[in-house]
Amino acid sequence: MRDNPLIDYEGLPSFSRIEARHAEPAVDHLIEAARREIERILGEGGPWTRNNLALPLEEQSDRLHRAFGPVSHLNAVVQDESLREAFNACVPKLSAWETETGQNEGLYAAWKSLHENRDLQGLTESETRDLENRLRDFRLSGAELDEDDKTRFMEISTRLSQLGSTFSDHLIDATRSWTLHVTDQAELEGLPETALAGAAERARAEGLDGWLLTLDFPCFHAVISHARNRALRERIYHAFTTRASDQGPEAGRFDNSPVMDEILALRHEQARLLGYNNFAEMALETRMADSVDEVLAFLRELARRSKPRAEQELAELRAFAAEQGAEELQAWDLPFWAERLREQRYSISDEALRPWFPVERVIEGLFAVAERLFGTRFEQDTMVETWHPDVRYYRVLDDSGEEMAGLFFDLYARDGKRGGAWMDECLVRRRRAGGGVQKPVAYLTCNFTPPAGGRPGLLTHSEVETLFHEFGHGLHHMLTEEEVPGISGINGVAWDAVEMPSQLLENWCWTEEGLALISGHYETGEPLPRETLERMLAARNFQSAMQMMRQLEFSLFDMRLHAEYEPGLSPQRLLDEVRAEVSVMPPPAFNRFQHSFAHIFAGGYAAGYYSYKWAEVLAADAWSRFREEGVFGSAGRDFRRCILARGGSRDAAELFRDFRGREPSIEPLLQQSGITGG
Repeated sequence: MRDNPLIDYEGLPSFSRIEARHAEPAVDHLIEAARREIERILGEGGPWTRNNLALPLEEQSDRLHRAFGPVSHLNAVVQDESLREAFNACVPKLSAWETETGQNEGLYAAWKSLHENRDLQGLTESETRDLENRLRDFRLSGAELDEDDKTRFMEISTRLSQLGSTFSDHLIDATRSWTLHVTDQAELEGLPETALAGAAERARAEGLDGWLLTLDFPCFHAVISHARNRALRERIYHAFTTRASDQGPEAGRFDNSPVMDEILALRHEQARLLGYNNFAEMALETRMADSVDEVLAFLRELARRSKPRAEQELAELRAFAAEQGAEELQAWDLPFWAERLREQRYSISDEALRPWFPVERVIEGLFAVAERLFGTRFEQDTMVETWHPDVRYYRVLDDSGEEMAGLFFDLYARDGKRGGAWMDECLVRRRRAGGGVQKPVAYLTCNFTPPAGGRPGLLTHSEVETLFHEFGHGLHHMLTEEEVPGISGINGVAWDAVEMPSQLLENWCWTEEGLALISGHYETGEPLPRETLERMLAARNFQSAMQMMRQLEFSLFDMRLHAEYEPGLSPQRLLDEVRAEVSVMPPPAFNRFQHSFAHIFAGGYAAGYYSYKWAEVLAADAWSRFREEGVFGSAGRDFRRCILARGGSRDAAELFRDFRGREPSIEPLLQQSGITGG
């Protein structure tokens, strides 16, 4: 089994050698090997140290990650039936193994013993923090339950892992299943050239004339924002917002309704087993926020401060559309007329900016920003194997030229790739048991419009923001100096603080200094004209209050769903209640947003979607220091030292105070969003 091509104990994954059929046997083998290693460790009986307890367990965990991590990643970015089957076969086994180790009384006792003797063992602050997190996680895994409850807890964990995969699979299938073949270009009037070229290439790939529309986000966004054909906008909106539900053109085919109901019921049961009133209370054990009431009060205060401005923005949009002859605005009209109003008010549009943001220039500028801020350099290595021709690999170098990390870039949308954008760990920085340090490597994945019609990849400014956001997560992972994997990079960071570096980095897309580095016309290289920059900056907060209210709607729904759950609760009725409280224009009754809310049903944001706004407060306040001292001043090195390098080694609130010198304030966010003056 040592020669299994899935198991590479040292270098980067060899993607060409990964065969889905090997995944389940490799996982079985490594789980059994880890089980034997735990028996061996516990058989020695202590006294316990980092060397004889933590390091060998971390080694086993890393081997398991090296075997399954690439399969999980490929399932998200180049999914086919064999990868899906392999992934879905392994996930419940890994979930059961995680729960089994989390409930192991011998391991729990060993870790407690090490904690009691931490001073005698000379543990560092970081090692102690990791140890305390482990003890907390043992309790959250049911280590203190009786045997019957432990068994039930494990059954629930295994089933939840399966349900999360099912939810995601349904969403991918529902997105894939809908297409619209258009043969009359007049029906597509208003679509940008990039969108038309992409639709034409999709049609040709299917042996069709004309254009093929899909529900992949770049295509959906282009149609809903630019198509003058209102019936077409309504049709694609209806299909997109009813994916994987009981409504719409594929009603019931990939319905996530029973999946959501079972997920909510099992989460609630699991929380009650551990003595919590609900899942939200349990989830907050690993967050900065102390209670459900604190989170709800935070969200409602933002809503109170933002809603009057959002209502004003909607009234302005209605008045503008009415002037153009559109009297009754519906949900599928808002993005279209918002884009027209933005064009009229600021003489600017996201699509018109594409020529100024060719991918090559943006990436070059992105790395230049990182170098100026944090002293890092990025060098492409074309010899490293990837999973698709569009994917690139970069070596990350420090001031002295020493390699410190690696980064895979996968930027374009394609069939079989999960929607959205994310950063994930390929390898985590850690001290190896045999000596030396494993360098961190990140996957950075987006779904941008691919090159088409002979043009290079051209990004909208909002796509540039997305790239900076995910790169911020990547820097958090790659620039860590911690060598204990449980607190290295983003690991061990409070979930409601982990978005702070990513949100902070977005600001350089809006500064004159940053834009000078990331923009240049793809044909002439001409820099972004000064007047265009000024219009962009003026338009930055266009409808920011409406956007704020939309995010607060999602956050309140998520938190209340998990805090108020009881058998028979209807997610739709609860969402309708939340919308009545905060939405300035509730969507139509057929909208089934929750059925594609993968963040909370198939991701890590259950009872945690509020984290985006919580972290945005931290990011806006951190950014205020850069504005005060200079966007490429010494604050960048301080941010690296105080935040990025420290990972989860201390409370996020303490690390923020180290950087900012005080407690965070909500005011910079409201000011930055244009909701209040200042």
